[in-house]
Amino acid sequence: MGPPLGVHELLHVFSFLEARDLLSAAQVDKVWNEVSGTKELWRQLCLRRWPCKDSQVRLGSQTWKQYYLCRSQLEFRMESGRPQDFVCKAIAGHKGPITKLAYASPKEPCFDGREKSVACTVSSDGTVRAWDLREGTEIWSSPLQPAALVNLVTYPQLQLVVTVDEEGQIKVWEAENGSESASFRLPTESSGMEACDHPEGPFLLAACANGALYTLTVPGLQLRSRVSVFLDRPASLLCSPDCQWVFTWTEDAELGPKVLHTRSLLCPPEDEPPVSSTLPIRLTSRACWAPHEAARLVVMHRGDNDLVVTTYELGAKKSRDAVNILVQQIASFFLPDTMTSTHLMKGHGSQMLLLVSWTELQLFTIHGLQLAAFQDHQERITSLCVDQSRVITSSLDLSLRVYTWKKDNTFPVLKSCYHLLGGSHRWASGFTQVESDNVSITGVEARSAGTSILRSYYFQVQRGRGDHVG
Repeated sequence: MGPPLGVHELLHVFSFLEARDLLSAAQVDKVWNEVSGTKELWRQLCLRRWPCKDSQVRLGSQTWKQYYLCRSQLEFRMESGRPQDFVCKAIAGHKGPITKLAYASPKEPCFDGREKSVACTVSSDGTVRAWDLREGTEIWSSPLQPAALVNLVTYPQLQLVVTVDEEGQIKVWEAENGSESASFRLPTESSGMEACDHPEGPFLLAACANGALYTLTVPGLQLRSRVSVFLDRPASLLCSPDCQWVFTWTEDAELGPKVLHTRSLLCPPEDEPPVSSTLPIRLTSRACWAPHEAARLVVMHRGDNDLVVTTYELGAKKSRDAVNILVQQIASFFLPDTMTSTHLMKGHGSQMLLLVSWTELQLFTIHGLQLAAFQDHQERITSLCVDQSRVITSSLDLSLRVYTWKKDNTFPVLKSCYHLLGGSHRWASGFTQVESDNVSITGVEARSAGTSILRSYYFQVQRGRGDHVG
């Protein structure tokens, strides 16, 4: 038998092991136990399993090993959906229907006992409210606003909430206590609003019903630019994952959708329009970005007789005097006849698309290869929440359906797991929206009386245990 491996040799060998193997190696002897718990080994395991930047991982007071074990256990509980693994709470407070729900707390989990999931809602009752989802309680409610609130976006890292009412009044609120900190008045009602976390600083995009696009600083809501995108036509907005691009479209058949470079919105050249490009398509109905790509845009639009899904790669070519947008089509396919009523579309990874048509959820590649189809709902699907671990659908059948991603050699596999049920059909008419973070799932439940409540499902984590690792 040769001499035992030294620490550096063990580290090299252990760097090829998965978590379960490292836990087994820790049982061999004292040296193996110490080496198998090395920070860098568990850091690499975390970043491989949950791809992100170091700064996005909320360790708190935990080690990388503790974080890995807690998060693995949490994912097991959220995949199994056993009743003993979560607490369901009905949370009421609004006196009108909830028009938008968003999380104000960071979606990355933290397991040091100080984590809190906070959601914010706006309603036609003229209030914005914040909720503690674990406790099932209201944290704060704004004073009654002059007009119904129709939309909100959040900046979790800044702990800010931005709302807009039906008359175009934008306001910034402190997520912690509900204090109003800034306001800006649009000339008409808003047709879209996007929160953007740009490397040069966060900003807000707000589209008007008159076709104008406003770029505002956050948190001060100072005007950076105003451009007319579509004359007298309301525009829809999507900001790219890297916040370098804005896609905007209108329902007018004669006006093609546009891509704008955000740099020219933040620092507009004098007497010149923003850097933009019009895509050679018409009648855009849905769009999304591929979340793992900086600038991969997927657009659903009308072809000659059918719905077409086209994928573009965007780039910018800089010269001494100008910036030109480069648009390259990389994929396109016709939707099947059974998908002509598709009303929801979300991206996953680099080349996965989730499409919803009435009660059916389908998984495609951007090249049109159908990978899966699910009909787990009895009535229309109203909302779709997608992240790197799960897909959640809400439906008018008063249920939420949870799916999880599994790795495969070629494409991710989507597995249908379980339903989360709402209240009684006697009092409720269905779920209208769903959102989630890594420890909770929250649905907006419409009530028959014309109001809405939140129904939260908060998953329990037993810290310091690693019963289930992948």
